[in-house]
Amino acid sequence: MLYFGAALVAAFDQLMKYLVKTRMEIGESIPIFGDFLRLTSHRNAGAAWGILQGQRWFLIVMAIAVIVGIIYYSRRIESKLSKIALPILMGGALGNLIDRLLYGQVLDFLDVRIINYPIFNTADVAIVTAVALLLLDSFRLERNAEPHPK
Repeated sequence: MLYFGAALVAAFDQLMKYLVKTRMEIGESIPIFGDFLRLTSHRNAGAAWGILQGQRWFLIVMAIAVIVGIIYYSRRIESKLSKIALPILMGGALGNLIDRLLYGQVLDFLDVRIINYPIFNTADVAIVTAVALLLLDSFRLERNAEPHPK
């Protein structure tokens, strides 16, 4: 399930990026929901919010470390929610890793304009969703755990 789920997420991410790359010019912006959500073709040689610009190899190593960590951790979990979240997280990391390896940068295109928010992509959505699910699972497991004796 881990590898299949991760491959599905990464494939969907790469398909979306391919469509943007082949049908839009860099900087072109198309309204989806007025000025709330636009498709904007953008390239990012850094990480989230444009930090670590030009640190391609560092970001590649970090993505590989995350993927290896997920593979290791996935063998030790029993929670159904975490078993759903980990393939999503791995697929998101893999989607952006593919961009960095092939192009030296990540293609971003989801542009939420109602707030001043950086342009992002479907791999980023997968990563944030998976982290939220893991946090939710962590709080749920903690709440259901027996109290520790003092």
